[in-house]
Order: sequence, then structure tokens, then C-alpha cells
Amino acid sequence: MRAYRDQYASLFNAGQNVVVIGISHNSSEELGSWLHEEDFPFLFASDAGNDGATYTAFGGGLRDNNMIDSRAVIVVGPDSRIAGAIESFNQNDPMAYERLAQIVDRVTPEPEGN
Repeated sequence: MRAYRDQYASLFNAGQNVVVIGISHNSSEELGSWLHEEDFPFLFASDAGNDGATYTAFGGGLRDNNMIDSRAVIVVGPDSRIAGAIESFNQNDPMAYERLAQIVDRVTPEPEGN
């Protein structure tokens, strides 16, 4: 999540016409504290009370001990439809960020005058 925060402006159009929500299996209290400590510019949703069903439905993976095995990135367009998904997003792979940028670019309107 720190990589997303550090590259927020370039990855997510500086938050203009983009809403980023991280779904986690952590409790809302843990997420709220972490969000504040790390100064994340996006939202978090807790799936802790749902046995990870939402998290896994969107492609995230949990090990048997409820530890994160893989992260999924879902991009929802302004029409409220899923524009793209990257299951098992590898934050250390530059190609993963290129793929994410392509999806975000598809759903982010061009600035007026271009």
C-alpha cells in the first residue's frame, strides 16, 4: 500500500475522477490506525467480519491462517462497472504498474482542451 501511496499522483491521476479503495481482511480499527499513521490518500474497507468473502471475490487470496497470499487490484470506471482487474498484483514488478496505468487511463477522462 505504501507503493500505491508513493505513486498515487502518477498511478491514480492524483485522485481526480478516481476513487481508490483497499479491501483488507484487517479490522476497521487496525485499518483506521494504519491509514492515519501512513497518511494514505485513499480509502480502506474491512472484510474481517465477512470471513474474507469480499476480498477473495475480487481476486485477493488468503492462506489458511487468514494471512494475505495475493493482492488484487480492481479498477471501477465512472459508469460503476469494473474496467479491469489485476489478480495477484506484484508491487515489485514494473509491468504490473504499466498494466494498472493502462486501465486507469482508459476510464479517466481527458482534461478539457486536449
